[in-house]
Amino acid sequence: MPSPIHKLVRPRLPSAAVGLESTLASIVQLDRARGGFVIRRAASVNLSPELIEASFDQPNILHPGEVLRALNDLAASAGLLRQRKFSACLPEAATRSAVITIEGSPASRREAEEVFEWKVERSFGAPSSELRVSREPMAPDAQKQTRYLVNAVRHEVLVEYEALFRSLKWQVGLILPRHAGEEQWLRNGKSGDGLLLSAHDEGFTAVLMRGEKPLAVRTVFCDVSEREDELHRILLFYRDRVSTPGEAKSVDRLLVIGERVDKDRVVEIAREAFGAGLKALSASDVGLTVPSNTLDFDALAAPAGLARLAW
Repeated sequence: MPSPIHKLVRPRLPSAAVGLESTLASIVQLDRARGGFVIRRAASVNLSPELIEASFDQPNILHPGEVLRALNDLAASAGLLRQRKFSACLPEAATRSAVITIEGSPASRREAEEVFEWKVERSFGAPSSELRVSREPMAPDAQKQTRYLVNAVRHEVLVEYEALFRSLKWQVGLILPRHAGEEQWLRNGKSGDGLLLSAHDEGFTAVLMRGEKPLAVRTVFCDVSEREDELHRILLFYRDRVSTPGEAKSVDRLLVIGERVDKDRVVEIAREAFGAGLKALSASDVGLTVPSNTLDFDALAAPAGLARLAW
């Protein structure tokens, strides 16, 4: 149980979140339940492809008025018109993620920050002054070097989404990439590693979790026909390079999200790479109760994962 000091230091996040993709918007409110979480209210709606064109360095919201009406209708259908505080996850292609390693021991905190900012610019092709950056400490690598999982979005892109939220009178504090919400369902501290494969229109993101922390993150932009080869390559990298020799840990949880992916084929590829009896996890497997058959876990996993951070 968190201590009172932990509750004071850690900001209280809302139990409601919204998720945006190029062709889909979802909204969810969670409740805590025995042994997990239950969806209290939720809805999703398909968006016309011409409304949002997700991009890291180009305008995203092509028709703000229509997106605004869609989000307002979405909140109404979920019974969340009076909800004001949300977290939000953005389309994967609108963001970038990278693991940044700080070699050696910087002489001061200022020097460490300068090295970090230089690494950010090299990783994302833009100075940190042009980006909204979040970072999460990761476990040190084999050489005991400091590592961070870093998510970035350009200010001019973020401003577009924040303008939508303000027009709806939503107070949105936490804004992260889609996969950052989905990976929350693998942060359950089990002994083995968890693998998230989050497929989207432009490719996929693979996140490897060990305990409560990400171990490796790879985002691949590729055609649908290339996904299987790219996924197999990443899984072999994990098996041969990331897994620590002599440790008993292995991938024992596989979460596959995305309608444009053959989940059975992903399971086959994972079994070929790891030689283990894996299966794709369902909502109930990760501790989420979805009360209606009309609600799609794939559509809700990302915002529900951010809403989970309220506890």
